[in-house]
Amino acid sequence: MGLFADSFGRNFESIPSLSMLDGEDNIIKEAIKGEASAFGRLYDHYQPQIYRFILIRVGHREEAEDLTHQVFLNAWKRVPSYEPRGFPFSSWLYRIARNLIIDFYRTKKTEISVDEINEEDLGVNNSLGESADKKIEIENLLYAIRRLKDEHQEVIILRFIEDYSIAETASALNRSQGAIKLLQHRAINNLKKILKQ
Repeated sequence: MGLFADSFGRNFESIPSLSMLDGEDNIIKEAIKGEASAFGRLYDHYQPQIYRFILIRVGHREEAEDLTHQVFLNAWKRVPSYEPRGFPFSSWLYRIARNLIIDFYRTKKTEISVDEINEEDLGVNNSLGESADKKIEIENLLYAIRRLKDEHQEVIILRFIEDYSIAETASALNRSQGAIKLLQHRAINNLKKILKQ
């Protein structure tokens, strides 16, 4: 499934999803033992999608970069207590990111600016031949996502931008699969209403 592929009656370009890292279980075991180079491989693999998730939620590159750095710093400190549950390591990282975003909004009220997010930040390859219409559609979609409730934003980002399964999304958001299905249904309906306005 690509970026909102046909779910909203629009045809957006696919964003490559970052699946589990080859040999991830062994890399995690090494990171748990304190091996910095193993954690560095996890960082290199998962940093782009964690950054994208945070950027869409906070809307400012500088804050997104700071929060992404904090996610991985927190993960490095806590990795000795990490317990694999059959999902990508990123599920755990998303939970850390989600908590940091909640704290961010509790302590700092800030204006969200969709203008600071561009196609490159989302992983969309925008060649010189791309039309202005497509750029406007992406900007409208980002604006609409920002108008959703937080939990709806999270589900939309993980399911359709990061291409996570229901189970992976449930793990990342610490919810049941049934709850994710319901949230996704409501999020899609609300997003359609916003896009029609």
